[in-house]
Parts: sequence; C-alpha cells; structure tokens
Amino acid sequence: MPRSPAPPDAQRIDQARRAFFEAGRTPVGQVSPAILQSWRRSLGFGLAANARPAIEPVDAPRLRTMREQHEQLWRLARAEVEMLAADAANTGSIVLLTDADGWILDAEGNAEFLDKAGRVALMPGACWNEARVGTNAIGTAIVDAVAVEVRGAEHYAAPHRILNCSAAPVFDPYGRMVGVLDISGDAGIAPMHALGLAQLAVANIEHRYFDEGIVDADLLRVHANPALLGSAREGLLAFRNGRLVAANRAGLALFGLERADLGRASYEALFDGALSRLRDEGVLQDRSGRLLHGHVDGPTRSRRARAAAPITVSASTTGAVAESPLFDARLDTELARACRVLDAGIPVLVLGETGTGKEVFSRELHRRSTRAGKPFVAVNCAALPEGLIEAELFGYESGAFTGARKEGSAGLLRQADGGVLFLDEIGDMPLALQPRLLRVLQDRELSPLGGGKPIKLDFALVCATHRDLEDAVAEGRFRADLFYRVSHHRVALTPLRELPARDDLVRTLWQRIGQGRRLDEAAASLLAGYAWPGNLRQLVASLRTLAALSEPGSLIGVDALPAYLRAGTSGDAGVPAPSSAVAAPLDAVTLMTMRAAVEACGGNYARAARRLGISRSTLYRRLGQAPRRN
Repeated sequence: MPRSPAPPDAQRIDQARRAFFEAGRTPVGQVSPAILQSWRRSLGFGLAANARPAIEPVDAPRLRTMREQHEQLWRLARAEVEMLAADAANTGSIVLLTDADGWILDAEGNAEFLDKAGRVALMPGACWNEARVGTNAIGTAIVDAVAVEVRGAEHYAAPHRILNCSAAPVFDPYGRMVGVLDISGDAGIAPMHALGLAQLAVANIEHRYFDEGIVDADLLRVHANPALLGSAREGLLAFRNGRLVAANRAGLALFGLERADLGRASYEALFDGALSRLRDEGVLQDRSGRLLHGHVDGPTRSRRARAAAPITVSASTTGAVAESPLFDARLDTELARACRVLDAGIPVLVLGETGTGKEVFSRELHRRSTRAGKPFVAVNCAALPEGLIEAELFGYESGAFTGARKEGSAGLLRQADGGVLFLDEIGDMPLALQPRLLRVLQDRELSPLGGGKPIKLDFALVCATHRDLEDAVAEGRFRADLFYRVSHHRVALTPLRELPARDDLVRTLWQRIGQGRRLDEAAASLLAGYAWPGNLRQLVASLRTLAALSEPGSLIGVDALPAYLRAGTSGDAGVPAPSSAVAAPLDAVTLMTMRAAVEACGGNYARAARRLGISRSTLYRRLGQAPRRN
C-alpha cells in the first residue's frame, strides 16, 4: 500500500495547530475553512486538544437497542458496508456506519486496523460527535451536513492524528439526516478516493429509501439523460396533493432546490405539463423547457397491488444492483412457483454460492407474496454470536439473564409475526439451537427465555444457505428433521460463472452503474470472461469501483481494470479463470474451475472447497474422487 508522500502537508497542518492552539492566531490558508470552524467549535466545547477524549463505548445490550432503533438505516446500508469493507480489508482501512448523533452502529474492514482504531475507541458503541471528541470526519459531517475529509493532525484531539477519515451524511427522503458512512484508515497511507467511494455508497443507500414508495404520493423518477434512469443518479421527487414532500439529492439538484424546499415547492413551479404525460409518454418538460425522461410510481398502496407483476430484464441473474434486482425469465418462473408455495404456508429454501443474490431473491419473493405489506425480518444465523442467538431469535423476559434489558425483548421471531421470516445462512445455525427452532416451526408458538406465556405466531418461512445441507446432515452438523422441515421447496441460484450471455449482463449492469461512462469492447470481454468466484456481488463491487475511479463521460479500457482481471486469474482466490468460460458447456466450466482450484491449492481439497464456497464432499463427488484426508 502506498505511503502518502505528504510531509509538506503534515508540516503545514502542524504549523497551523501551533498557531491556533499555542499562539491563538487564525491560520488562514493553512487548513480548510471547514476544519478551522470545527476547531473553533471544539475549543468552545472546552475540549483539550492534546488529551485523549474520554470515550466510553456503551455495553452490548445498549448497542443492540441502538441497532434495533436504527434497523432501517442498518438494513439499507448493509450491502454498501459489505462491499466497501471487502475493499477496505485489502487497503488497511475500515468502514463505519453511525446514527445521526455520531453513535457507531457497525464497523467492518481490515482486522489489524480495526484493532488499532479500537485503541482510540473508534468502534461500535462509541460516540464520535464533535461535542465529545472534537473535529473528526463523522462529527464534522453531522454538523456541516456535507461530506468531509479529516486527515491526520486535522483532527482536534492530538491522539487521533493516527487517522485519515472520510465521511458522508445519509439523508432520508424527507431531508432528515439519519446517519453517516465513514471510511477510516492509517494517516500514513494515502486514502485513495475514500471520500468519493463513501459518497457513491451514500447515494445508493439514499436511493433505497424510496424502494417502498412514499405513502399517498406520486413518485417521479426523472433525468435528462435516460441512461441514468434506474441508477442512484436518477432524480426522485415525490408529490402529495401537488406539493413536493420528498426527494433525493439528484432530484433536488435537477431543479437547484435545497432540502428546506421540501414541503414548500409545488409541482406547477417545477414542471410544464400534466403528470399524465410522464405516465403515458415517459417524458415531461420542466419550466425551463428542458425535456426529462422517466416514469411515475403511484402511491404506495397502488404499488403493493401491482407487486405480483413480473420484473423482466434481458440480463440473466439476480442481485442488489443499482437499487433494483435483475431477473430473467427462468428466475421469474422460479419466483412465481416459490410465491405459490410460500402463500400456501410451505417453507422455501434458497440455495446458492456466496454472492449469488439469495437475500435479494428472498426479498423479491416477499414483495410478490400475499404478505407483501407485512414485515420482512432477516436473520443472519452466521452473524449472530452463538451465545446470543437464542435470546435474539426467541426473545426473553425481564431478568432472564445477566445483562438482559429490564423490559425484556420481543425477539426477531415475534417481529416477523404476520410477515416473512428470512433465516440466512441457516446451515451455520448452532446445532444445540436447532431443536428449539424446529419446535417453533412445528407448533407455531414460542416461549421467551425466562418463562412467560407461550405466544402464537404466524409467519411464512424462507431460508437460505451456501452450504450443502445434505452433506451437513450426513456429517451430523445439521438435524435431519429440521432439514426436511425447511426444504419442501428448493430454489437453486446459478453461479455467475455458469450463466450464459454474461457479456449482456455486464453491459446491462454497466448501463446502470457507469452513469454515462463507456466501457470499451476489450474491457467488457475481460469482465464477461472472468470466473467471478464472488459471483454477482464481486462483479457489482468491481463495476462500482471502476465508476468511482473514472471521470464522467470517459472511456474505460483494459488498463483501468484490476490487475487480477488483466492477468486472467481469479484474484485472491488464486484460481485461473477459464479462457473459454463463456462458450464452454456449463458442466465443463464448473469442472474446469473446480480442478483449477484444487491445483492452485496444491491438491488440498478442503482448502479448494472453502475457496469455491462448497463442501469438501461435494467437491469430491463432482470430480469423481473418493473422499480422502489432506
């Protein structure tokens, strides 16, 4: 990782600090006005510039409560946090999500830097607003309500000079700040477009807030460039009774509006012509005569009535891409079949490798089901600590265990009552907990920890896993009776490397993500021919990175692609990408990739299976090998 060659900057900031904190002078031109104003505010709070702020993270129960209070923000930001964290792990940095007061809800990324950041309490449960810790990217972004970068000694507290931080605030459709996304790293390492990546991620998060529509309002999706429709760059404006009640940044920017104009601006002041023209013709003129392309989403209740209508795109896969999933005809058929099964009260099991879009498929299944207007509660069985998963799932009574909240907890199963419970990575559920889940699924009632009257439940069940549950049953890691309970109807999502016409998929995704940038033929061919061991999630992350690191309107060639793509390998997995992956038969592609993985791992089948995201016994079976120890 490149070291920042900026001693002159460090010297300039040190001089500014001495002038401000020791001589009481204003270091004009030595630091940005935003940093200088933040120093003044921090000084006014009575904070000591050369001492470590007293930051005391809250305990685990309080942190869980905070996360529950901000569940929507956490859920909508999750995909962006995960994608940024994958890059952060390789660049020695971390990704942080906070609420609007600066309380850190989540932190992911490089394990070594997570430990280093923890020494200055840059960790979940800690509060980083300016009033507590002085100038920092999170707190200053909250105060100024804009994206901000704070490097090294620009931090107010001297112990925080070890950090380079880039943060962007997140706003909901109504113009209210709901949180901050921050990328932090070592001050000695160049941040490499961190601020731009944070802003791009925030635009995607804010776009997702409109997915369920705006209650009793018409939602306009417009842009002068039709290629940007469907992306986070499209303008979103919601009108209720002719008044603008909600909008995203792109929508406000199209008309030069501010968030303060929400609730004030009228439809007539912005557009020349009836809304019906946008519905019927897909175009509408604004008051300056500019032609805008787009369409109208009706009020939320109308959208729910249309929820069963299929979404067909020429691409062939599924994924959380540019804020709307992609489903081909085959997956539409699978969704329709699964929807009938789910509506009949029968569980659905979604199978697929990591990154193939199991949760996206499941959310779309919920959206099309008869329970569309009810909760969708997602539980990652692999992410919950084993010691807490029982309390989180089943809830608990007051005083059920040390650290339990006084008022108890309803639990995630009760939150799903009436809706859909999504158990992600059910193959990783602790074996000791499986009998209790089985009993709940059989009886449709639960008893919270610590006693209490049994509670009747009504929910539809969707499970997902990347593991081979039949192998897990054979090996004693998963109960056979639970397996048969959850696997009545199975949907297998195809790995990206086995999809035909991947060139069409790459172009469709790039049209949504590239925001007007162009992809040349050679680069598109390399992207389409790569094996993508991380499947659609890895492909989308790579395309977003390409967009973030290039200029608007530019032509992106092979030289802009990551080195592992140009070299024709499968990157960190170390598995050569099959040169004929697009044209070869699907079985041949699969076998080629598996054999390459085994070869790259020196014949170690266990390591190769982990890289491919399948079980070792499945790898033996697919390659026609007898199980062996290695």
